[in-house]
Amino acid sequence: MNPLTLATLRLMGDGAFHSGEEVAAALGVTRATIWNAVREAGELGIEVESVRGRGYRLDDPPVWLDAAAVAKLLGPRARRFHVEVVEHVDSTNSALLKRAEAGGAPGTVLAAELQSAGRGRRGRSWASGLGGALTFSLLWRFEQGAAALTGLSLVVGIAVARALASLGAADVRLKWPNDILHQGRKLGGILIEVRGDALGPTAAVIGIGLNVRMPPALEARIDQPVTDAVQAGAGGDRNRLLAAVLQELAELLDAFARDGFAPLEPEYRRWHALQDAPVLVNLGDGKPVRGHARGTADDGALIVETSEGVRRFHGGEVSLRAVSGEG
Repeated sequence: MNPLTLATLRLMGDGAFHSGEEVAAALGVTRATIWNAVREAGELGIEVESVRGRGYRLDDPPVWLDAAAVAKLLGPRARRFHVEVVEHVDSTNSALLKRAEAGGAPGTVLAAELQSAGRGRRGRSWASGLGGALTFSLLWRFEQGAAALTGLSLVVGIAVARALASLGAADVRLKWPNDILHQGRKLGGILIEVRGDALGPTAAVIGIGLNVRMPPALEARIDQPVTDAVQAGAGGDRNRLLAAVLQELAELLDAFARDGFAPLEPEYRRWHALQDAPVLVNLGDGKPVRGHARGTADDGALIVETSEGVRRFHGGEVSLRAVSGEG
């Protein structure tokens, strides 16, 4: 992304018309440069209205990410985090993993206005438009080894669900192990990557992507039903949403480090979209397993009741979906 594109859009953040000459003069560039910036904004999912003789305007300006605004919303818990906002990055998880390996401080939060190579679970890409999503990663350090962190994505899911509900979202659900849903449509996802010794300590990079205002053009390119925070009822203020998620994470990550996943399992079960539903578990390299989802074990494993008995499944290459009928 051209840095001038975001600068141009920020100048039009009041929703009023601004002439090409006015914007060009403010940024010290030519009108042609501004025209190119406006064109790129459209390609990135921002609709810019253009009227001859009046100039350009944003009909529905995004709430741009602001680290100072997030810190103010966090209040006393701001000291637990160091929030950084970047305009453009390939992947917040990739960037923060490099910092983790170089000794980065726990509580570092890296949020991006735009990701060009955002990653989801199982190697999938994460699509997001400029200003329309909240994409960030958090570095957290644990004394335990990686084996003790297998329920971490479920704990993070609870934090996100709580945050969305606190902002007015209704009917938010979680789908094991890392999806956030609203009315059965995907609202966001979680990607956790761990570095460290087998017995600890470990560094976890917690990546979270949430659709906030999904542009119709981007939605049309996604191969599954999706929704966003605005449609769910949580509003479009990404700074408020980021602060709400971090507030919940501060509490839940401390509890998880102290007591593990087991005390939180009953709450996760209440959020789980497929609790007691007929499901199909795809193992990636084996025959799919049919059964009914019966909650999660103390280590975060999915418990499925099948015709051949109760089985447990961990994350990794396992995927889960609902099926019709009893299976």
